[in-house]
Amino acid sequence: MSTPTEPGEGWLALVATPIGNLSDITLRALETLREATIVAAEDTRRAKGLLTHFEISKRVISYHAHNEKHKTERMVEEVEGGARIAMLTDAGTPSISDPGFVLVRAAVERGIEPVIIPGVSAMCFAATACGFPVTHFSFAGFLPQKGLKRRTRLAAIAQDVPTVILYESPHRVSKLLVEISETLGPGTRVVIVREATKRHEEVIRGTAGELAAQCAEKTWKGEITVAIHQADD
Repeated sequence: MSTPTEPGEGWLALVATPIGNLSDITLRALETLREATIVAAEDTRRAKGLLTHFEISKRVISYHAHNEKHKTERMVEEVEGGARIAMLTDAGTPSISDPGFVLVRAAVERGIEPVIIPGVSAMCFAATACGFPVTHFSFAGFLPQKGLKRRTRLAAIAQDVPTVILYESPHRVSKLLVEISETLGPGTRVVIVREATKRHEEVIRGTAGELAAQCAEKTWKGEITVAIHQADD
């Protein structure tokens, strides 16, 4: 399905954008951004940088986790009035640990079927790169930051399926490796993907015990995705 192009017909599109390498943007994403009358962005500065890189000039408005509840209704009304709105997040695919689902739900309730422009996501990158079976896996987003809730959540999601993929702050990666080793066992296999598609892309593989020891003093930087696998294949 492509975006509607009838004069005066509004539409809403959720557009996946590159997570690092701008060459990963799709032709369809560029076409959608060029046809839009409004770009609703989680970070307007990053969105304007992306648009400028591809020589696209559009009205850009902010739409993020802290304002989506009161902006969603207005955006849906604008689509009903003929606006063509492309919504994008900082990077990657909307709704995957990012804003998006509130807007989709509100649009569908008003009879508007959003156009989805798929593309890259850090989760899919890790699922492909990890080498673990992902015919059935769990995506956990971000774990709670502290305490018993964090370890309880880690143990619970790992019981569901053998392979788990999650996002983590660089400030907590070393802590996470210790928690995986203590909660799931030191032999648990782990793959850490850092800065996927970017200049300093790195994929680190090993057991939780090995990596916890090797990386105890490591200073982590950048975007981090972690894949965890417990079962013998």
